[in-house]
Amino acid sequence: MLRYGVLALSLALPAAAPAPAADPERGAALFSECSGCHMVGDGARHRVGPHLNGVFGRRAAGLDGYTYSKDMIRAGADGLEWTPETLDAYIANPRALVTRTRMSYRGMKDPAERADLLAFLRGYSASPRDIPEAPPTAEPTLPAALAGVAGDRDYGEYLASECVTCHQADGSDAGIPSIVGWPEEDFKAALHGYRAKLRANQAMQLIAATLGDEEIASLATFFATHAQQPAAP
Repeated sequence: MLRYGVLALSLALPAAAPAPAADPERGAALFSECSGCHMVGDGARHRVGPHLNGVFGRRAAGLDGYTYSKDMIRAGADGLEWTPETLDAYIANPRALVTRTRMSYRGMKDPAERADLLAFLRGYSASPRDIPEAPPTAEPTLPAALAGVAGDRDYGEYLASECVTCHQADGSDAGIPSIVGWPEEDFKAALHGYRAKLRANQAMQLIAATLGDEEIASLATFFATHAQQPAAP
């Protein structure tokens, strides 16, 4: 009887509404925000930014003939690949994935608009229907930022002892990027990206997975206010 009761209850509940399909035609109109720097389609070439043909499934900094930023090259070397999820995060906030990207775009905040734009760009991948992460109703979203969490500088200084075993406390860059003097929101976005496994560096993913929001915010406050030391003569 319990089994039939559960079945009856399940039949009585309304079915969840299907996610609306993304609209590539609307995405084509939204691409006007990108077209000042990027080209896509027949005859597309590099401009201020690289062309976007075949972007799905491509490794970051993976095109010949374009001069990428050092941070974008590092991201590609770490394994960052342009999937619906990572593209969505990058379009929402470019610095969430690549801190010192040359892309000055402030971000497209509406998830539905980003889904439409990605649906448009997906049409210029070689085999868009063969990409498992890109069903027609995909609506990837960027997790909420840590903007509202206040950091404690003293706590951040305590936590930073582990960070400076790799990152130089004096702000120098010896193969590992400096994190001294980063704006707090950039630091939060970067750690959040690693914690969500949007940024590809596995070591940083493991470290970020151990940090809560307060710890990330406190580290961000400390490094944003930590004075960069002058280089030795």
